[in-house]
Amino acid sequence: MPSELSTVLLVERHRGTLDKALEAVRTRAYWSPYPEHPKAYADADEGRAAFEALLGRRFDLDQPGTDEWTGGEHSPYGLELGVQYPHPDPDVLLPAMRAAMPAWRDAGPEARALVCLEILARINARTHEFAHAVMHTSGQAFTMALQAGGPHAQDRGLEAVAYAYVEQVRTPDSADWVKPQGKRDPLTLRKAFTAVPRGIGLVIGCNTFPTWNGYPGLFASLATGNAVLVKPHPRAVLPLALTVSVAREVLAEAGFSPDLVSLAVERPGEGLAKTLALRPEVKVIDYTGSTAFGDWLESHALQAQVFTEKAGVNTVVVDSTDDYRGMLSNLAFSLSLYSGQMCTTPQNLLIPRDGITTDAGPRTYDEVVADLGAAIDGLLGDDARANALLGALVNPEVKARLDAAPGIGEVALASRSVTHPEFPDAVVRTPALLKLDSAKPEAESAFMAECFGPVSFAVAVDSTDAALELLRRTVREKGAMTVGAYTTSPEVERKLEEACWEECAQLSLNLTGGVYVNQTAAFSDFHGSGGNPAANAALCDGAFVASRFRMVEVRRPA
Repeated sequence: MPSELSTVLLVERHRGTLDKALEAVRTRAYWSPYPEHPKAYADADEGRAAFEALLGRRFDLDQPGTDEWTGGEHSPYGLELGVQYPHPDPDVLLPAMRAAMPAWRDAGPEARALVCLEILARINARTHEFAHAVMHTSGQAFTMALQAGGPHAQDRGLEAVAYAYVEQVRTPDSADWVKPQGKRDPLTLRKAFTAVPRGIGLVIGCNTFPTWNGYPGLFASLATGNAVLVKPHPRAVLPLALTVSVAREVLAEAGFSPDLVSLAVERPGEGLAKTLALRPEVKVIDYTGSTAFGDWLESHALQAQVFTEKAGVNTVVVDSTDDYRGMLSNLAFSLSLYSGQMCTTPQNLLIPRDGITTDAGPRTYDEVVADLGAAIDGLLGDDARANALLGALVNPEVKARLDAAPGIGEVALASRSVTHPEFPDAVVRTPALLKLDSAKPEAESAFMAECFGPVSFAVAVDSTDAALELLRRTVREKGAMTVGAYTTSPEVERKLEEACWEECAQLSLNLTGGVYVNQTAAFSDFHGSGGNPAANAALCDGAFVASRFRMVEVRRPA
């Protein structure tokens, strides 16, 4: 590597962080090198100014194959971003990316990991700038955009690098093989083993969490030697364009071709993701989004290893609790955060129609639902607090589902509009809570389908056992990123664990404090399981990285 980013300098800067990440994924204990509090980042004014300086201009990456410029992002807060991005000619860009891979492959797992950590460190240093970019493409409130789009996303990227490193160094670089032959001379071979990348990795970004969902696949592929082509969601380009820009800068300084990480932004209505997904050079695909397109990728992009996170129906079983107030508060926050626009937000709350036992005495189904509605109202009664939690609705489809919700069931809590003091054009809405009866077929057609956004269903069931059976069927048929439950019964707890083991879903039990079912911690929690229809991979485990490369052996007489 040249002197700008020499191997010695990268080891000095980042080897300690890599070692701590390796220890964290082994112990699953809390750890993060990237602070989540906004005050930890001193560049607040500079970050905002840097973001504003990007607006209304061309975002030039100096990458090969640019045949025109395209854009069109409109902030959910009403701001027209006006950024123009390079549109690629795949016949030029993809060969250039392939040509960059041999030197990157030859650098080895440690060098690749350390370069990835330098990329993440530079992104972290611009956290406020990235926060504004995430906020104005996803609709997240600023603090959430800073945390989830910044350090939490960076954590997930580093976690993927750590897992990639572990899997690649599991096999030694070389080995001497000696087979005794009795009285004859032994057979001897010198064997060399190289982690060889699959090809180009395609990251198809999502609108709601462009960095948090994009970084695991991007860094897992890059750290295992692949070039990475980032195809952002057309409404959320800027955060990933900034990421690509930083990556290209670091790669060049480290002596590698910047074309190892490139951007592919589509023209309106072009459907570029389909075109790129079928290219023979593309060997790995990471996708977060709708079930329909995820299914299409899995059935059509047969030349690639495809990792998908799709729709699911997240469920909470409410059996009993010894902290009724804490349960209501926790659920209210979980249903409200980012207006329910998270793949982990609970949708169905399964409550026995005869009610539940609590530390505050027995509560009927109607009382539980009413009390939860009151808890949500109390949480969001102040508009300033509501704006800070809810953010803005990310697209018109979410608003349309919310507006149609009263026609689905009995409204226990109606959604209301909230005015944003700084961005009056933002569409900010509180959650709607509807009552449904599991015994009615028309109700089942509603709660057995994902209703992405701030709509949740309080589903009356005959008993806790009936709730468990419905939970199993929901996860098996529709998938779930998260399952939550409240119970004081060891027997019910055991049945819940058994159900989630057998249906392969991540379970959170009796959360009443500051941890919520829709939040996961990098290095400790698994996001998704890869074992039900909601996702075919987990963030992050060995399976998420191991098939992105292959070990190739060269042997010769010693």
